[in-house]
Order: sequence, then C-alpha cells, then structure tokens
Amino acid sequence: MDIILLQKVANLGQIGDRVKVKSGYARNFLVPTGKATLATEANIAKFEAQRHELEAKAGHEHAAALARAAKFEGFKLELKAKAGAEGKLFGSIGTADIAEAAVLAGQPISRSEVRMPTGPIRSAGEHQVQLHLHTDVNVTLTVTIVAEE
Repeated sequence: MDIILLQKVANLGQIGDRVKVKSGYARNFLVPTGKATLATEANIAKFEAQRHELEAKAGHEHAAALARAAKFEGFKLELKAKAGAEGKLFGSIGTADIAEAAVLAGQPISRSEVRMPTGPIRSAGEHQVQLHLHTDVNVTLTVTIVAEE
C-alpha cells in the first residue's frame, strides 16, 4: 500500500516521503494516528499545499522536545521500595512507577515516554532508563532505588 508520511516515523521515513508498507500497518496504525495518508492524487495535492505547515509543526515539536531534554540534565530520580536483605525488591519498578515519581518530582513525563529495554527493575541500586521524548530525542535518566525495610 502506498502512503505519504505526514510525520517522521522511525525506521520508515521523513515528512513527505512516499513509502510502500503493508496494508495492515497503514490501516491500523499510520492512518488512524495521523502519521500518514493514502497516496492518492487528491491527497498528494493536499499534502503539497500543507507541506510547509507540517514541517514547521515538526520543527516546533522537535524544539520543544530538546527543551524538555535540557531540563533532564543532571536530574536524578529516587524511589523507595521494599526490599529484602540482599537488595532484591519485593515486586518490581516499572514504567508507570517511574513516570509517577518523575511527575511528583516536578519533571512531568508520561508512561509511554519511559523505555526499559531490559524490563522492570527488580533490585535496589542505581539504574539507567531511557526517555523517548521525540523521534530524534532520547535522554538517559538515572533512577536510584533505595531499599526500605
């Protein structure tokens, strides 16, 4: 299925790229979320008319993400969790826990922006977590888990 990208999509293309994707990916994700539109003659003409607006909007979103990333410079998050004698947690710390603690600390992030490729945190200590603020903006956040008895 031929589509035109209205936003930058990771591993797919930039704004305005005409790409061929599987129909399910286009119908179920790209078109409903507003990231792409079908590549018909009418949609191509409509896109070319809106191209400058879309690129300007993308530029503002990228600048806003960079500004948010600058706020996370030197920011360390500390969470308390019940743990055993060896530092192993009773339960785990996930994306929702980190997002909630960051909001309480004055750095608002959403759960979907927290990336934990190794899975939930299950031990006390210092851990590195990725924040995906924009397609091009990733920030490393230091999360310290303090064991409470």
